Amino acid sequence: MRKAEVTVIDDLMLDSRVPSSVDERGAPPYAGGKEPRKSGGGDGGPGSGTALITRTRTQTRRPNMYRVLLLNDDYTTQEFVVIVLRKYFNKSLEEATRIMLHVHNHGVGECGVYTYEVAETKVTQVMDYARKHQHPLQCIMEKK
Repeated sequence: MRKAEVTVIDDLMLDSRVPSSVDERGAPPYAGGKEPRKSGGGDGGPGSGTALITRTRTQTRRPNMYRVLLLNDDYTTQEFVVIVLRKYFNKSLEEATRIMLHVHNHGVGECGVYTYEVAETKVTQVMDYARKHQHPLQCIMEKK
């Protein structure tokens, strides 16, 4: 899975009357013996008791998925398409036959949905196998 860095910003109201054990720098809250200045206006300016704390959190995203499709042609035998579906897409005989008939009747059929690298490998394997056996079978991938 791919990871993306996400910055999360929290607005934290610090009450200057209640001391904490350490501040965000790791120093005691009132280093030097002085309390922070209090702003009478509450405008969020310096010394208003408002601190901005950022932390980075790793968030995982699902990878883009790609459909692997077989295209119909007039020369590749139906038996060869079933063999390809069983060999490279691990389909049962019934499912391979159903997909082959869908390709035959509609011109295109979905063999599976995979990540980019896996889909690209399957397309290459099918095309190489078809050429090796002198079939013009076309296999493509498209983003889902």
